[in-house]
Amino acid sequence: MDFLKYFIFFLIVFTANCDGNVSIKTTIRSVDVQKTKVWGPGLSPERIVLPVRFFYIHAFDSHANPFNISVSNDFDVQIHGNSYTGKCRVQIEKLNRRDGIYIVRYKIYGTCWNVEIHIQYKEKHVANSPYKISGKVFSDKCRCPQKIEQWIRTMDCEASYEQIDYDLKPFNRVNFTEVLPKILKTFDRPGSISICNYIVKNNEIYRKCYGQHTGFKMFVDKLLNALVRLVEIPDLEFVVNLGDWPLVKKGGISRTSRPLPIFSWCGSDESFDIVMPTYDLMESGLEAMSRVSVDILSVQKSNTVWNEKQPIAFWRGRDARRERLHLIDIARKNPELFNVSLTNFFFFRDEEAKYGPKTSHISFFEFFNFKYQINIDGTVAAYRFPYLLAGNSVVFKQESPFYEHFYKQLSPMYHFIPIKRDLSDLVDKIYWAQNNDKAAYRISQQAQNFVNNNLTADKLLCYYVTLFQKWSERLINPIKIRGDLEKLFIEDDDVCDCTVNAETLRDEL
Repeated sequence: MDFLKYFIFFLIVFTANCDGNVSIKTTIRSVDVQKTKVWGPGLSPERIVLPVRFFYIHAFDSHANPFNISVSNDFDVQIHGNSYTGKCRVQIEKLNRRDGIYIVRYKIYGTCWNVEIHIQYKEKHVANSPYKISGKVFSDKCRCPQKIEQWIRTMDCEASYEQIDYDLKPFNRVNFTEVLPKILKTFDRPGSISICNYIVKNNEIYRKCYGQHTGFKMFVDKLLNALVRLVEIPDLEFVVNLGDWPLVKKGGISRTSRPLPIFSWCGSDESFDIVMPTYDLMESGLEAMSRVSVDILSVQKSNTVWNEKQPIAFWRGRDARRERLHLIDIARKNPELFNVSLTNFFFFRDEEAKYGPKTSHISFFEFFNFKYQINIDGTVAAYRFPYLLAGNSVVFKQESPFYEHFYKQLSPMYHFIPIKRDLSDLVDKIYWAQNNDKAAYRISQQAQNFVNNNLTADKLLCYYVTLFQKWSERLINPIKIRGDLEKLFIEDDDVCDCTVNAETLRDEL
């Protein structure tokens, strides 16, 4: 009798339903390596060149049902190939989302060929593994740019972006030779505004910056450096705002004048700025697996599963806006609903005694121990928003006149839970989430899916290339290099022969 009892107990396994709750099933689920799904741009490394390539593995059982929890054994991923110095040097990282999906990302150093991607589970190949790559696989440091039309097709970029069409609508025909002096006259204020004038001609980069605080030019430099190695950017000229605040106010435009074209990381309902993906978002994609610790993919790693999270609202940040202080007031009146505090006082130092004490910073990954994440503007849009969406918690987003490049693609109550500008409905919305747990969980998953489909490094590069292509079509004057511009050095791989086919390379090289 005891043997039978323990035998039945052994057969019991715990699985998570689609709402994140735990149920008991009396059958053992095993991974079916043929029904398990593998997809992503990292499976075509000879076509899609990224600083970090990636793909997804979703475990399925023999009945073609997806796993919603981690599987009992890990997937083994190995990537083999040849290079000019011997074996291909590859760095691999596996991110377990604990929902049956694994993100595999890898970085290739140098040019490789005869590349094979092996994905195994219990020593059995998964899906179509091994994936044998025909052709050479380039490092992202190789300067082997494709024609722009070919690159857009290869990367499977969107045909159009609503935000780009909206931003460029006021600028049908632009003579930048005439526009630039007007921009400098209006915005060359060294103490308060920093801008850079960039020119790309024959896929070479030139710039001149204005202002006392131009350190953020490094992000634009790095972006353009990455792009010209990948794609033949059309000749163009533009000015980038290195600050957070949008510059071109709608209130200052008369019927007879036209707005000045300024590229910015943040837009607003009251400005004409042409919005680009933020420096933070793009930097995290270009520097993933190196010097940045938080990016769109890594933030999904080993998050606390939904039913293990604390059902309260979490927030940390500095005192960049009055509403953040108001959040402290609301939390103190409803301590059972909140874990919020300020980490620094800068704007309201005279109120630290009232709203302090300030608390220490914690790891961003620890945010996701809580079901509900609060997103409140800082000085402009809070650039943490895409990372909050990427985690598996639901985001309560404050109504705001500020936006990033992707906001028009989001829908309230589908990707996030909206809250009023003054936070007056925040408590009621948290109660709603607590009483509608399945709906809140579904919103969190839809947000995460949106991020993986729209905000990964390949999609951000698509956005930039499309923006620059459409902007170049509006420039009516020839692009000329002035003597006051600095030519930027483009970092290339030491050994990159873009013309040699892989078939002509000997294995022993």
